[in-house]
Amino acid sequence: MGEFVALEVDGAVGTIRLNRPPMNALNKQLQEEIRAAAQEAAGRADVRAVVVYGGEKVFAAGADIKEMAAMSHADMTARARGLSSSLSAVAEIPKPTVAAITGYALGGGYELALCCDRRVCGDNVKVGQPEILLGIIPGAGGTQRLSRLIGPSRAKEVIYSGRFVAAEEALALGMVDQVVAPDDVYAEAHRWASGFAEGPAMALAAAKKAIDGGLDGDLRNGLHLESELFAALFATEDRAAGMESFIANGPGKAKFVGR
Repeated sequence: MGEFVALEVDGAVGTIRLNRPPMNALNKQLQEEIRAAAQEAAGRADVRAVVVYGGEKVFAAGADIKEMAAMSHADMTARARGLSSSLSAVAEIPKPTVAAITGYALGGGYELALCCDRRVCGDNVKVGQPEILLGIIPGAGGTQRLSRLIGPSRAKEVIYSGRFVAAEEALALGMVDQVVAPDDVYAEAHRWASGFAEGPAMALAAAKKAIDGGLDGDLRNGLHLESELFAALFATEDRAAGMESFIANGPGKAKFVGR
């Protein structure tokens, strides 16, 4: 457990909880604590899915601009890849992940949400990439992940303008996946994550690796990756249990052990 980030586990769902009041500004320490929590969640067998949550009032309103303003070109050259990789540690968790977004998810905060597989937000939320208003661009994955999520034209409009996007428009654009009442955000995200608590962990990890890895290259190499991961699952206990259960009882009744 760090000063600003904790991993809390409840019923096989791990919650990476940000707690740096008032706005969860992502300074270097918070970034590195996110990395540590993500790596812990990735390695724990008792964690089968992960929620990333900033609390009831705000997800994360962006980078710590006071800290960033004091950095020179040399300072940021040394730090930029570490900033990006600290949030990418969440994307690399080989389990289903969901961002529970309240209040604001802006700049680095929205880039953190982009590292999750799914984004649930309150109907009063604002999301966006306002870095252009500071004379910079998103530097922790925003230009890359947002373009892959909603397409380059829409991503360019959001990034070029730096505007705050309200929840319903964000849903229409594909920037978030579900809009609920503000008080229901965490519960809904946890409910979604809980659906994988007894799922085939290795197959879920393989599906995530195939999808994310395929998007990094061309179709041919993506298909090769898929074939390799598909074949590898035939060495797992869950594959045997799933097929035996299907033959005996039909679909959806298998008991998986995560091996």
